[in-house]
Amino acid sequence: MDSPQNALKHSSSAYLRSAMHQPVQWNEWGESAFARAEREDKPILLDVGAVWCHWCHVMDRESYEDLETAALINAHYVAIKVDRDERPDIDSRYQAAVSAISGQGGWPLTAFLTPQGKPYFGGTYFPPEERAGRPSFARVLHTMAHAFHDQRADVDESSAAVIEAVEHNEVFSGEPTDLTHSSAGVALIDKLVANALQQFDPRHGGFGSQPKFPYPAALDMLTDAASRSGGNHEQAAEAVLKTLHSMFRGGIFDQLAGGFHRYSVDERWVVPHFEKMIYDNSELLRAYTHAFQTFSDPTCAEAARQIMRWMDSTLSDRDLGGFYSSQDADLSLDDDGDYFTWTRAEAAQILSPEELAIAELYFDIGPIGDMHHDPARNVLFTAFSVDQVAARVSSTPDQVARTLASARAKLTSARLARPAPFVDRTMYTGWNGMAISAYLVAASVLRLPAAKELAVRALDRALAAAFVPAEAEKPAQVLHVIAWGDPAVPHTRVPGVLDDYVQLATAALDAWQATGMARYFHVARAMADTLLSIFQDQSNGGFFDLPADPGALGALTARRKPLQDSPTPAGNPAAASLLLRLHALTDHQPFRIAAQRTLECFATIVEHFGLYAATFALALGRLVRPAVQVVIVGEGVSAAELESVALARYAVNKTVLRLRRDQLTSLPSALAATLPNLPPSDSALALVCVGISCQPPVYTTQDLVFNLQQSL
Repeated sequence: MDSPQNALKHSSSAYLRSAMHQPVQWNEWGESAFARAEREDKPILLDVGAVWCHWCHVMDRESYEDLETAALINAHYVAIKVDRDERPDIDSRYQAAVSAISGQGGWPLTAFLTPQGKPYFGGTYFPPEERAGRPSFARVLHTMAHAFHDQRADVDESSAAVIEAVEHNEVFSGEPTDLTHSSAGVALIDKLVANALQQFDPRHGGFGSQPKFPYPAALDMLTDAASRSGGNHEQAAEAVLKTLHSMFRGGIFDQLAGGFHRYSVDERWVVPHFEKMIYDNSELLRAYTHAFQTFSDPTCAEAARQIMRWMDSTLSDRDLGGFYSSQDADLSLDDDGDYFTWTRAEAAQILSPEELAIAELYFDIGPIGDMHHDPARNVLFTAFSVDQVAARVSSTPDQVARTLASARAKLTSARLARPAPFVDRTMYTGWNGMAISAYLVAASVLRLPAAKELAVRALDRALAAAFVPAEAEKPAQVLHVIAWGDPAVPHTRVPGVLDDYVQLATAALDAWQATGMARYFHVARAMADTLLSIFQDQSNGGFFDLPADPGALGALTARRKPLQDSPTPAGNPAAASLLLRLHALTDHQPFRIAAQRTLECFATIVEHFGLYAATFALALGRLVRPAVQVVIVGEGVSAAELESVALARYAVNKTVLRLRRDQLTSLPSALAATLPNLPPSDSALALVCVGISCQPPVYTTQDLVFNLQQSL
């Protein structure tokens, strides 16, 4: 007999549906749950998690599937479960609230709220029994229910203070700084670059100590700094290449299938948290591609290709287009990345003695491995180079490379035969925008037409499913979800947040840049117009993550202006970058004014955010340095060669546009006015435009190199 189902059976989210058989009487976030809490005068138990979150599943099994714990919750609380991927607006506010209360955040997020949704206590994972200084979950449930009913005045006072603190801290309001003089902006960029370099780990790469996160925006910021003469460009180059090489060799990178895990628990990049996220991989794809542009480093190009290999095979819909959101770390709660790791005995069973001798050196496969839950299991990472392995086994590098290729193929084939961790096939708009943009830049730089085709197909699907064009007095709208993972479940319509608008608009602008198709430019401009009309703080500058909503529930009443990368690019500086790019193409002053006000309203406080302010630094670089547009006109081998030269060296204020002659009649207004009358010819040519003026067209790569050197 099937167990009864709670209200989550009507959910679209895979994470919420996984809890529909739990004995807890879960509700989705919404008016009915809040109304019930008010009516019954009960506190709300809020659980925020994700399908890829290991400890969320642990707490589900230990507590929410336990009949006694569920009975306690059902008697004293109205229980609400939220998928943080589906509702980042809810998650971000309660993360800030719980961090203010307990000093920690993360998932699962466990918050205790008044019936109005104001938090008065919270934490992350609570064990079923008291353990390592953590109170048992049952004890916390009893204590918080008692506090709600018997200390109501204190609860109401503290919860109101928390919401007030969240709103104050999340708006990041400060006295605006005048950035009209470029020297002030350049000085601030230099401070942010120097801050990142101070945190660089010269031994292992990366920033800080354990745990280590990739910080792709910081890597882009340093790559941009390395591409400019003077200052600390040499230190920036060292930090970028050391970090990118170390991550690619480490266990944070999947040495068999490609793609990056979420982060490393150690400073050497060896043992990761094994879940793989679309946003980590898309932004690292961009970072490796930008590094290849600047340093011509073949390792960076290979890493970019390997990221796309995994995304192509596991995170993309090859038929309809679009990118899935994540792959879980585990098959069950009893393993910790077992799908991705190996015992020496498992490797010996698959490989020949010769292959094992090479693989155990190269991948550091030994009888004692790296995992706490099972010390025999090894995370594969590159412990030695091919040349070093060859020297140790008295062989040649070519022979070692051939043997290693054979061993890698056998290990990959054997792993594919294992049951694989769950892939959440939900397609989120903002994350797809990021992946589309990353694929487009990689396709151009690495000459990968199939990647460009997949990106454009993904964008077309996103626009068809999640973009609502403007009509009458209604601005264009964007939805948060392109497609749910299970087409058979109810399809919830989730409004887009700031990130969805910014990243989808950026992807559309990148697609126009890559294809010359004017409709993508018009879509990007329509979404930018919506940013100005319903997201902008007209009084103080910057953008809220949500439009104003007088009927908002709980902490959604708090206004947020996202400034720090966490880990995706922060909405405000990303919006400023988009608007500055559009201003360079249209000369539409409201775009530049809004971008400048956004950056100015954060300028006095941003340096305190360290590595989390890298997207701000990149946007500021667009503001204080003139926009450089490189336009390649024509087709064939000559045009491709000119485009390759134009793409060499990443600079945040440089864009490269490839056009056919027939597309010159549908250009954005400012660019069309800037371009000179081109001579009638079938020859490919290149123009370098700085600000509002273009240099004469050139036809050779040597002349283009000279013009670029004068402009950047």
